[in-house]
Amino acid sequence: MFFVKKFLHGIVIRLTRLFSGLMPDRVPLTFLGSSAVGELFEAMAQTGSRRVLIVTDEGLVQTGWVSRISEAIQAAQMEPFVYSGVQPDPTFDHVEEGMALFKEKNCDAILALGGGSSMDAAKVIAAATQNGEDARKLEGIMKVKRPPCTLCAIPTTAGTGSEATIAAVISEPETHVKKFFVDPKILPEMVALDSSLMLDLPPAITAATGMDALTHAVESIVARTSRNQTERWAFSAIDLIFEHLPRAYAEGHDEVARRGMALAAYYAGLAFTRTSVGYVHAIAHTFGAYYRTPHGLANAIALPHVLEVSKAECTAPLARMADRLGLKGADDGEKSDRVIEAIRNLMHQIDIPENLEALREDDIAAITRQALAEAHLNYPVPRYLGQAEGEKLVRTMLGRVA
Repeated sequence: MFFVKKFLHGIVIRLTRLFSGLMPDRVPLTFLGSSAVGELFEAMAQTGSRRVLIVTDEGLVQTGWVSRISEAIQAAQMEPFVYSGVQPDPTFDHVEEGMALFKEKNCDAILALGGGSSMDAAKVIAAATQNGEDARKLEGIMKVKRPPCTLCAIPTTAGTGSEATIAAVISEPETHVKKFFVDPKILPEMVALDSSLMLDLPPAITAATGMDALTHAVESIVARTSRNQTERWAFSAIDLIFEHLPRAYAEGHDEVARRGMALAAYYAGLAFTRTSVGYVHAIAHTFGAYYRTPHGLANAIALPHVLEVSKAECTAPLARMADRLGLKGADDGEKSDRVIEAIRNLMHQIDIPENLEALREDDIAAITRQALAEAHLNYPVPRYLGQAEGEKLVRTMLGRVA
């Protein structure tokens, strides 16, 4: 049965590669720098937006950023309304609350302001308001029939790259399952990358979100759906992350480092939205569902472990990554080892652990089963794992091998 499943998965990945090759290379209209936010709102007004729902979280309300963004929206002759109920791992309750406010205020545009959770919620709200208002029916691939309302994004973390992707994730806490929405129609139309919004990010969030971006880029280059263009975007992200993440972590108000990380997350988003991801994300999603582990941290912990297990099947792209980073090795296999070492060294610099303290031995079988089910649906993993191999992999994240 294992070999039948592996064979069928291979067929799915070949079809996925064909589909991704046919997908238009549309990217958001993107504004960069200190004037980016104002330019974004001017462009929104010019396209006819008048009543804008800001989808964000209470933390950004407390920092004062939501007030400042609202004032900038008003300066562009539009009217802002705020839904600030988004929490990490947004649920359908958050989507429904945002939709209700959108309808109540007769909004015609949505601005996602925040990290990946706000972006995910905003994407699904935007799609559902124009497609029957039952968000659950839009779960899956290419389920959004009618274009969403105008959707724009201002990221305040440098990690998820959601501002550049065609995907969103909504959680069901009762079942520990995450629901995926994948459709080019939920790609934001316009994006503002303003690193000044990221200057006050705490070091721990800077580290976790930065490793999230690195995971997107690395899983993109080793994916069986990787192409020349996606690899160029991913390598641009990797270069920027290794250059700027340690500085952004240590000196949060370094604008050059923050700008570099904002671009890195964006490039990584452009790459992985076309290639998809792999076992790292599948495991991280499951850690999030079981233990509410922040997504970036879960990705960071899983990344070197998954690469160790998979490296024999992806030595060529890892060797190219080594060349980009100036890492030496006698052959591609040794270069792959140097890459994994470099990732672990980076994690050490920014105080990211290699193991998940919350992980329980009793959960490993179920976590593995759920992660493999997610990955084997359509993730272009370089090496196909069975349940026993998967459990062995997850067990390494305990910090001990049973």
